[in-house]
Amino acid sequence: MVAMLLLLVLLLPTTDKAGAQFTGVCNGGNNFLSAREIVDLYKSYGIGRMRIYEPNQATLQALRGSNIELILGVPNSDLQVLAFDASAATQWVQRNVRAYSPNVKFRYISVGNEVDPNAGTGQFVEFVLPAMQNIHNAIVAAGLQDQIKISTVTYMGLLGNSYPPSQGAFRDNARWFMEPIISFLVNNSAPLLANIYPYFSYIANPQNIPLPYALFTAEKVFVRDGSLEYRNFFDALLDSMYSAVEKVGGRSLEIVVSETGWPSEGGTAATVGNASTYHRNLMNHVKGGTPKRPERAIQTYLFTMFDEYQNAEYFGLFSPYKQPKYQISFKLASFYLFCPVK
Repeated sequence: MVAMLLLLVLLLPTTDKAGAQFTGVCNGGNNFLSAREIVDLYKSYGIGRMRIYEPNQATLQALRGSNIELILGVPNSDLQVLAFDASAATQWVQRNVRAYSPNVKFRYISVGNEVDPNAGTGQFVEFVLPAMQNIHNAIVAAGLQDQIKISTVTYMGLLGNSYPPSQGAFRDNARWFMEPIISFLVNNSAPLLANIYPYFSYIANPQNIPLPYALFTAEKVFVRDGSLEYRNFFDALLDSMYSAVEKVGGRSLEIVVSETGWPSEGGTAATVGNASTYHRNLMNHVKGGTPKRPERAIQTYLFTMFDEYQNAEYFGLFSPYKQPKYQISFKLASFYLFCPVK
């Protein structure tokens, strides 16, 4: 019996470049590795997109010249000052964007994360749109508006209805909050960022959501919605968000999936096998769009690069010490986890 895991990492070219280029990985919570080590790990495995949740100067410095496209977050705690003080927004952009551009490839700035009028983040609601506007104006003043788009991150909790997907709609007490945000995004040709987790919906209702439907392995149509057919839960959730956005004037809007993932341990159906299946199938799927938007590939960010042991969260593709958990392919490389022989 082998007493410990044998890990072997192989770098191999992948043939699935078309789908992989749409996928990035969220980076956060690793206190074991330097920013340079983390960026080098992204580069090693051909991960071309990263999301960080707040400006981290070491990470921004390490990203110089990496060619990795970045979603840079404005944390909720900073929204108030940025909303009320345009000069603070200008300084924020100067310090965290202009100081690194063009050597760092900023793609989006996400102003606030999962702010919800009916949740613990409700205290930030009034600050989101004004902060977005001030950051946008600072980006325009810097001449970067064609390169960097300003958005915010929402989530499925703002929907009052999500089934069937065509009936997706924001809750009444969230519509007033989201409608002007959607208008701002449309007017500035920016996407909405949304965290989409089939896993959390599945564990909340496993009696009515089959595991194969959540893992992209269902062999038959599970939901028929008019002429549209759904074989996986990810598409159904994303299209319900599209329906909600369309109902408040966002018919032309693109949605970028800013987080999605499946844990390898620590919860119901949280296994290495299920996590591997979800991520592998997701990455193959996103190049083809959803039933509602079949011609539009889905920009998607996996949550997350590393397990966060301090929070008992095991969504990571890697352990905090850079050990990969299972096979997954990005644009330039594949990595493999070999389990012990017993």
